[in-house]
Amino acid sequence: MDLHGEFHVYDTTLRDGAQQEGLNLSVADKLTIARQLDDLGVGYIEGGWPGANPKDTAFFSRAREELNLKHAKLAAFGATRRAGLKAADDPLTAALRDSGASVVTLVAKAHERHVELALRTTLEENLAMIRDTVTHLRQEGQQVFLDAEHFFDGYRSNRDYALEVLRTAYDAGAEVIALCDTNGGMLPPWVSDVVNDVIEATGVRVGIHCHNDTGCAVANTLAAVDAGASHVQGTINGYGERTGNADLIAVVANLELKLEREVLPTGLLRDSTRIAHAVAEVTNIPPASRQPYVGSSAFAHKAGLHASAIKVDPDLYQHMDPVGVGNDMRLLVSDMAGRASIELKGRELGYDLSGDKELVARVTDRVKHLESHGYTFEAADASFELMLAEEVEGRRPTFFEIESWRVITETLTHAQPDEEAVSEAVVKLTSEGIRYVVTGEGNGPVNALDCALRAAIGQAFPEVAKLELIDYKVRILDLGHGTDAITRVLITTTDGEVSWVTVGVGANVIEASWEALVDGFTYGLRRHHSD
Repeated sequence: MDLHGEFHVYDTTLRDGAQQEGLNLSVADKLTIARQLDDLGVGYIEGGWPGANPKDTAFFSRAREELNLKHAKLAAFGATRRAGLKAADDPLTAALRDSGASVVTLVAKAHERHVELALRTTLEENLAMIRDTVTHLRQEGQQVFLDAEHFFDGYRSNRDYALEVLRTAYDAGAEVIALCDTNGGMLPPWVSDVVNDVIEATGVRVGIHCHNDTGCAVANTLAAVDAGASHVQGTINGYGERTGNADLIAVVANLELKLEREVLPTGLLRDSTRIAHAVAEVTNIPPASRQPYVGSSAFAHKAGLHASAIKVDPDLYQHMDPVGVGNDMRLLVSDMAGRASIELKGRELGYDLSGDKELVARVTDRVKHLESHGYTFEAADASFELMLAEEVEGRRPTFFEIESWRVITETLTHAQPDEEAVSEAVVKLTSEGIRYVVTGEGNGPVNALDCALRAAIGQAFPEVAKLELIDYKVRILDLGHGTDAITRVLITTTDGEVSWVTVGVGANVIEASWEALVDGFTYGLRRHHSD
C-alpha cells in the first residue's frame, strides 16, 4: 500500500533541532535547510515559533516570498493560549494565525504536574486552553497538529488525564496527536504498550516524537509505528537538545528499506546522504562518520577478513546496498588490511591489481610497515593513492621537485598584546624545467609554508589557486616523549568540488605538516590533469 500522503514524515530540525548546544541558525541558514528538507521529500517542515522568537517570525515572513516547496508544507510551532485569555485575543496565537503557514503544531501539557507547576493553572483550564486554541485555528482555516508534551511521563502519572488531553484536542479538530517522549526516557516495549492503549482507548490519530536520552529514539519511533502511529517526527542528523532527537533519515530508511513502507516520494531516499551532509555544512557541525546509513563509515570495511568476503559478494558484510541511501562502500587501507583489501581499494581507484600478486603483496607490506611508523591510510585515501600509483607506475606522481625549504617564526620581545608572531618560509623547487625561489609569510609556520609552496607551484600551474586547505589535525604518537615525540598530521584539501586527505609523519610537527602539504598539492594537480 502506498502510504505517501497518508503517512506523515514531519521534520523539526529548524525548531527542535536548533535547540542543540552550539547550533545557531540564521534566517538564511533556515531557508537553505528548508530547501534541502523539501528535496528529501518530507511532508512537513516545522519552521519555528513565530511571535515568540524574532528570528522565527522573520523566517516565516521571508518563507512566504522565497520558499517554493515542491513536497512539504510549512508548519508553525506554538503553544496553546494563555490561561484566562480567549484564543482570539492571545497575541502568540495571532502570530501563528498570521504566520502564513498552512499547518500549526500546538504544544500542550499532558502531564498533570506540569499543568499545575509550570503553567500554574488547573487541569480543567488546561483542557479549555487546548479546546479553544485548536477550535480557533481550525476556524481560521489552518490544519492543526498537537504535540502532547511529556505525554509518556504524564500517562504513567495520571493515565486518565493524559488520555483526556488527547481526546479534547482531537474532538476540537486536531488532525494528529503526537505523543512526545520529551525527557527521552522510554524504551521500545514501553512505547508499544502505550501507543496500543492510546489508540484502543481514544481512537485518535497518533504521531510520535522521541528524544534520544536512552539511545532509543529511532527504535522508539519504529515501535510506535508498529503499534499504529502514522506520523513520525524527527530531525536531520539527529540534532536536538541534550542527546538529540530521533534521526529522521534513519527512521525513514528503516521504514522504506527494512519494512517496505513507502513514506517518501519514490526515489528521493537516494538523496539522503547528500542532504545530510549538505545540512551539516550549513549548521557547521561536522557530520558524524558513524551515523547509520549516511555516515562516511556506514559502509566502510577495514578488516582483511571482511575485504576477502566482499571481494566475492559485497552483501556478505553489508546489510544493504549503500546506493539506496546515496552512500558508497569504502575499503579502508590499514595495518589490518589483507591482500583482498588492497586489491579492492586499487579497483576503487581505477587499478586492476588482480593479476599481479607480487605487486599486491608489496603494497600490503609497505602499508603495514608505514603504519607501524605512525602513518594512517584509512583516513588519508589521497596519500594511499599516490603511494599506489608509485608502485604501479614505477615512480611517484610529481609536478615539482623540491630542492629545499625552511621556515622561521619571529616574535618581537616588546610586542604589543595584539601583535601576532610572524612566520616566514622560503621554498626552492623546480617545476616544468624552471627553478623557483619563493618566500611566503603567514600567521604560523604551516601557513607560511602553504603560502610559499602555493606561490611557487602556481607560477607553473595556475590551477593551484583553486586548492584550499579546509582542515588540519595533529596527533602526538608517543606521548611519553613529550616535545620530541613523533607527530602525525592530517590535512584536508578541496578544489571546490571534492575534498581529499593526506598524511605526514615526522620528528616534528613542521616536518610532518610539510609532507602532508606536498601530498595534498600533488594529489590536487594529479586530479586536475587526469580529467
